[in-house]
Amino acid sequence: MSRGTLSFVALVFALALAVALPTAALAGEASYQDAATGLIARAPAAPPAAVPLQSSLTARPRGARRVHTIRPAAGALRSAPGVSAPAARAAGASLLTNFNGVSSRDSALTNFGLQFEPPDQGLCVGNGFVVEMVNSAYTVYDQRGNALAGPFNVNGPFGEGLTEFTSDPRCYYEPVHHTWIAIILAIGKGEESSSLDIAVNTSGDPRTVWTDYRLDTTDTPKHGGKGKECPCFGDQPKLGIDASNLYVTTDEFSILGPQFNGDQLYAFALKDLVAEAATVHFAHFAGLKIAGAPASSVEPALTSGSAPAEYFLNSIDPSETSGNTIGVWALTGAKNVASGGKPTLSSTVLPSEPFALPVPAEQKGTGTAIEAGDDRMQQTQFIGGRLWGELDTSVQIAGESQTRDGAAWFSVEPSLRQGVLGPKTRLAQQGYVAAPGSFFLYPALQLTPSGHGAMVGTLTSAKRFPSAAYATIEPGGAIFTPIAVAAAGTTNYDPEAERWGDYSWAIADPAGESVWLATEYVPPKSSQTPDGLRDWGTRVLQVPTG
Repeated sequence: MSRGTLSFVALVFALALAVALPTAALAGEASYQDAATGLIARAPAAPPAAVPLQSSLTARPRGARRVHTIRPAAGALRSAPGVSAPAARAAGASLLTNFNGVSSRDSALTNFGLQFEPPDQGLCVGNGFVVEMVNSAYTVYDQRGNALAGPFNVNGPFGEGLTEFTSDPRCYYEPVHHTWIAIILAIGKGEESSSLDIAVNTSGDPRTVWTDYRLDTTDTPKHGGKGKECPCFGDQPKLGIDASNLYVTTDEFSILGPQFNGDQLYAFALKDLVAEAATVHFAHFAGLKIAGAPASSVEPALTSGSAPAEYFLNSIDPSETSGNTIGVWALTGAKNVASGGKPTLSSTVLPSEPFALPVPAEQKGTGTAIEAGDDRMQQTQFIGGRLWGELDTSVQIAGESQTRDGAAWFSVEPSLRQGVLGPKTRLAQQGYVAAPGSFFLYPALQLTPSGHGAMVGTLTSAKRFPSAAYATIEPGGAIFTPIAVAAAGTTNYDPEAERWGDYSWAIADPAGESVWLATEYVPPKSSQTPDGLRDWGTRVLQVPTG
């Protein structure tokens, strides 16, 4: 995954700055009309796998996102944008729900003692239930945080054997059809094949049996593909949805090597999925490109309400140092997918506030820093005519000499012309979320129909253990509130661990004016692995927004 060096000098006056940028796209608009179409069959029901011998288990860590195939050369520019930031605060008693979620202990206990990192959180809420999926366990809660079922091995809903390699779960509750949808990547035995697994539960109760579909993502001639240096797999499957389709984008990598083949975009007919049909129509755009280079981490939107298209965002940083442009994508003709037809995909590039690779984050109690990931786009939402997104960035906070980490956020007003993105597409608002002396990691943002929003992430510093934190924004607002700590970390993250993240999650409650949030933190000792070697946990919050 390549990311690029762009020279810039920036001083941003406030945490969040409302800016109307030039409407003209930097590199013109691009249109794709070459989607492949097909059908995927419902997977046969499979009984749970028998418990195998420990020696037969794969050593591959789950959550193994490929990071930075290009590292900045020594002395390469990585200019952190300047920001103003208020001090972090305690959350107080305003949260509707605040509970300890699935943890490293749960993952180990449901995976025969194997331990994984990072959690890679999936969170879905509806019909009185909260489902949290991580690497590599899940639990079903009520909306007060009481565990109703679990923890279980995360492979269960997908019909995979309990020791098969899977990673990067995400899920969504579709309220119109009372249907739970979950996705995960899977790599076959011998690392010779891969699939994108989709699990669907139309009962309204996620504790009941799920129906499974598997799309082959190996991309070799034997498997009907033509990818470079394959067998390949679709890393970090990202989930979006609208009234017509489930959307999944993946970053295609070689299973055995560093080759990156660009992003893949899939649209699956929602009508077929909620009917648990024997076959599901889908459309596939392969090898996406933008700004003259392969596109990576293109995030599909969770679309709230009616929309003329399904929208996507990605950050543009080709040499993995810094950037000041974002990609905007639109898929039109979405209804065509259900009948075997082709949709149209278009993209454009917008100038944006600067962002840069995050720096390793300090934590209390150890000199070992937390790996803060990269500046790829995180969660995306289309609501009220706006497309929202956020990403990790290093920041230079006013009055401080040390570079910190925070979140950059964007609110885009897309505009279509003749079924593709037009020149009136503009970046309407943008800004930063940060706290003095601190590092805010892996943000996720959602808004409610009234325009209230909440962002979640991990807050850590030399004086603070990794903690669960959030900030909110009012309708029409340009600045987020100071970051609030919802759950303080209990100790430092395992110094021998390599990964944090790779993403938090946020979702608007389908039944009311609140936002559900989930992020990684260090939980009480009772949620850490019994041997003390893995001490990550997750926190689930419900934030009132109106």
